[in-house]
Amino acid sequence: MCDSKSCVEAASSRRSFLRSSLAAALAVAAGGVLPGGPAVARTASPPKPQNALDPDAALARLAEGNARYVSGVTWRHDFAHERPALAAGQNPYAAVLGCADSRVVPEYAFDCARGDLFVARVAGNFANDDMLGSLEYAVAVLGVPLILVLGHEKCGAVDAAVKAVTKSAQYPGRIPSLVSAIAPSVEKVRDAAGDLLAAATAQNVRDNVAALAARSAIVRDAARAGRLRIAGGIYRLETGRVEFLG
Repeated sequence: MCDSKSCVEAASSRRSFLRSSLAAALAVAAGGVLPGGPAVARTASPPKPQNALDPDAALARLAEGNARYVSGVTWRHDFAHERPALAAGQNPYAAVLGCADSRVVPEYAFDCARGDLFVARVAGNFANDDMLGSLEYAVAVLGVPLILVLGHEKCGAVDAAVKAVTKSAQYPGRIPSLVSAIAPSVEKVRDAAGDLLAAATAQNVRDNVAALAARSAIVRDAARAGRLRIAGGIYRLETGRVEFLG
């Protein structure tokens, strides 16, 4: 990270590239016409037909995979033989907005193979513009039927926000941007009884579940049409169990 003019220009170029790439991908997914190019048809058959699920079935599949992970008896995934199909495309059955914490790996936690989950991760699992754009891509282009906002116990980013709110803690570099995104959730529960960190972690998940539909017409329209479900969950570090929030 830097503040030089070249870095700012590079960041702007990356954002422009991502916007144009998403627009192109949306056109391709819709079988439309790219500017200056021919019509492109949607792929006839998905690379992983078993991933073509409705929203409720997708959530049930996550829960079943997590139960296997918790028990320690997971499936053997044949990575080699699925490479040719996945080289041609992807059709994940769920998207996950998760934390960057090294102890929480969605593909492991839900006993998934490559091509099953579309995972966007940032410390504190909150929906900033980049995370939201990634999830819009998953919904609009890949057609995922489920988005799971996945928080976890003892989250360092949430703990930093708790300390900033309750003790006016200060942090170096760009860490304050994480804190400012999570602080509103902390404020909502700061007077609640019990463990403030646990309460703030759950509130942060709930707030970002709500934010996905509130901030994105793509996500909101898919949810209203019944093509998409947005859920939240908390990963328990000691057991590996994911508790889905109602």
